[in-house]
Amino acid sequence: MGAVLIGIAFLVPRLMDEKWRKKMNAEAAPIFGKWNVHMGWGTVPAILVAIAVVLYGPALARRIRWRSLLVVTWLTGLAWSFALVMVDGWQRGFVHVFQDPNEYLHEVGGVTDIPATLRGFSDRILDFQPDSWTTHVSGHPPGALLIFVWLDRIGLRGPTWAGIVCVLVGLTAALAVLIAVRALASEDLARSAAPFLAMAPAAIWIAVSADAIFAAITAWAVALLAIAATRTTRAPVVAALGAGVLFGFGIYVNYGLVLMGIPAVAVLVAARTVRPLFPALVGALIVAAAFTASGFWWLDGYHLVVQRYYQGIASERPYNYWVWANLAAATCATGLAVPAALHRPISLGGLRTRNGLTYLVTAAGLAMIAADLSALSKAETERIWLPFTIWLISATALLPERHKRAWLAVQATGALVLVHLILTNW
Repeated sequence: MGAVLIGIAFLVPRLMDEKWRKKMNAEAAPIFGKWNVHMGWGTVPAILVAIAVVLYGPALARRIRWRSLLVVTWLTGLAWSFALVMVDGWQRGFVHVFQDPNEYLHEVGGVTDIPATLRGFSDRILDFQPDSWTTHVSGHPPGALLIFVWLDRIGLRGPTWAGIVCVLVGLTAALAVLIAVRALASEDLARSAAPFLAMAPAAIWIAVSADAIFAAITAWAVALLAIAATRTTRAPVVAALGAGVLFGFGIYVNYGLVLMGIPAVAVLVAARTVRPLFPALVGALIVAAAFTASGFWWLDGYHLVVQRYYQGIASERPYNYWVWANLAAATCATGLAVPAALHRPISLGGLRTRNGLTYLVTAAGLAMIAADLSALSKAETERIWLPFTIWLISATALLPERHKRAWLAVQATGALVLVHLILTNW
């Protein structure tokens, strides 16, 4: 079904007239990019990484020590994502993205007084004003801009450092998923998911997108909540407090991450406890109080950003296409192994097993559907939904063991085809 959905999503725009296609503002819909058959010096390394993971990934994931698995997963993801990005070349694939005038870095130099910026942030959200924020800054709460301002303040300035931080931090989301699955389900399931998380097609966008950082923030929030709820840490209260801080900061980098409250509830249900709830709420409220005291009221920002969203190309993009094509774009990011595995955790029988992985995957799917139905995600969901799709990839742990190499090959092939046929905007 995943392949059919993707095929139809690519076919429909080709069957429509030119006027309709222009409204899409996505030449290679459902992927945000343009058709461009190309190769690069990352082509051969990407193929080699793919072959290595397919041949040795599942066996290695079962055999090595847990901490070594986390390191190997992160390093493999780094090699895979960097190779995929380098198919487009260093400048076009890595640096150019953050040089775009609609990106965060465009505004960093103008932030000379952070408290004043926060106080006046909402006033600059709407478009067509002399001092309107650029597209990406206006579309997010101020926490997203602050990440790059802080990087600049500590000397990690410019597009190269922005890209490096995005990939290094973003790839840790996979580790957070493994830790959460281990705590709520089993180490065996976490080990089974590791090769798929290391070689996810999502790496195409993780390497060059601030959304990778957003995914990592909330992934670690869920992981900390999971180890607090299952008391697999010596300091469960501290872990829960840390989870709350990250959940709180998450909604101040991306309005849509309020939906990560669904996986948070799923963690507590799976662990059958509410013990971490109070310290987690305290942590989240500390973050909310800090931003509110600084002059930014989240609800004001949210209502204004909805208006800003429809001041731009979103008002033209046809919802009757994107409401289902969004799911096709997300499937491109997760790979076809995910829809092949999804029926296992979300089936009624899967829910009855009370497996923590079942709850995590189901909750992430519900969050993604809610984001889709909101009509505030029309296109670019292969990037925007990284905080949700990274959890869906863990469903691959439930694929039959004898089929895992074949599905890893499908994952790698899908990513390689995408990155060589489409010049993505991210």
